Amino acid sequence: MARVEVSPGVCGLKTTILAQADDMYDVAMEIVSECERVQRLAEELVSVSALSELRQALPETAVYQAAGRAGLHVSCPVPSAVLKAVEVAAGLALPADVQIVIRR
Repeated sequence: MARVEVSPGVCGLKTTILAQADDMYDVAMEIVSECERVQRLAEELVSVSALSELRQALPETAVYQAAGRAGLHVSCPVPSAVLKAVEVAAGLALPADVQIVIRR
């Protein structure tokens, strides 16, 4: 299982992603968020096939297509975090923290 916690920035609406893969690399997800748009994403994105999803071009993934339909802000880090959770849950990537540091 992979657990990913996202603090997205100025909006302050935190998200937690729990992802669990089966033997066929199908990944079941539970996405809990304070954000209404991410909640809409969570309703649609209950599971994905890791092998299929990770071979797609970014705009063709089920994750980013669902994010678009849910109305997520274009720079929201949650869809990327979902794909990271899928990779780790399926054993296709090692768990490692990701950080975006923004300065002006």
